Amino acid sequence: MAALRASASAGADGPVVALSGEADATTAAELRETLATQLDTGVRQVTVDASGLSFLDSASLRVLILAARALRGRHGTLVFARPQPLVARLLEITGADRLLDVRELSGPTRRHGPGCMPRAGPDGGRVVSAAWETRRYRPSAWPRR
Repeated sequence: MAALRASASAGADGPVVALSGEADATTAAELRETLATQLDTGVRQVTVDASGLSFLDSASLRVLILAARALRGRHGTLVFARPQPLVARLLEITGADRLLDVRELSGPTRRHGPGCMPRAGPDGGRVVSAAWETRRYRPSAWPRR
C-alpha cells in the first residue's frame, strides 16, 4: 500500500493541494488536516490535484465532500482535478461527481459529470443519461411485471 502524500502550493486561483498514493481510512485525518489548513486561510477556491492519487475510499471521499460543502458555504468551490480513471469511476458511481467540481484538465471547459463520461449501458453502448444506472441499483425503480 502506497501511503498518502499531500503537499500544498500557491496556484493562480487559490491553493493547490497535490495528492499522491492512496487515500483511505488510515490517512483521512491527514487529508482533513491538510484541507482544513487551506480552508482556514479564508480562500474561496481550493484545487485538489488528484493526478497522483491511485485510490480513494469512502472516509477520504467524505473529507473531500465536507471540504467542498464548507467552501460552498462561502460561495467558493473545491476543484478535484485530473483524477485517475479508478478514482473518477468511484466519484461517478457514488454521485460525488455532482458534489465536487471534477475537472479532467485544469481549466473549466472539460468536466466530468452526468453524461460527460462514457458509460456502458445494458447493450454495451454509451448511456446518454444516468437513468439506466439508477434503475439498475434501485430495485424499487424497476418495472413491475
